[in-house]
Amino acid sequence: MYLSMIPAIVAASAAYSTTLFDFAAWAMFIGWVAFFIRPPSLRNGIVSLTCVWIGIAFGMMAALVLEILAPIFGNVTLAVVVFMVAMTVVSLRAVPLLNVVPAYFLGMITFFAAHLPPTLANYGELAVTTGIGTIAACVAMGLQSRILRQ
Repeated sequence: MYLSMIPAIVAASAAYSTTLFDFAAWAMFIGWVAFFIRPPSLRNGIVSLTCVWIGIAFGMMAALVLEILAPIFGNVTLAVVVFMVAMTVVSLRAVPLLNVVPAYFLGMITFFAAHLPPTLANYGELAVTTGIGTIAACVAMGLQSRILRQ
């Protein structure tokens, strides 16, 4: 029972902390999910979170490029931009350290789902919020491991 209570309490605390900053709790869970994309460890969690943060930046860049290219490509703009971003992200699987492709997509999903303008302040908000989720997942896993070792 304690093993189930630990992540529930940590998740509730993390969700509450995001509301203190007036951030979206759902975005915190993106960071939580990112922590578990690879075998859970502090190192893997940091790598996955870094890829989420890069994905948020890719999403923001894509939004800016969509605005620029819309007058040129019209209805095809979304397909052109998605192709460019997808080629970039999928190509990153060859980068030895930052090859967590699902985390990049989680970052882009985070940006587009937030419906925020692509600003540095909004990037910071999403980065902090997803970071809270990854930290919370790491804490929950660490506490569960301690109990299992006792």
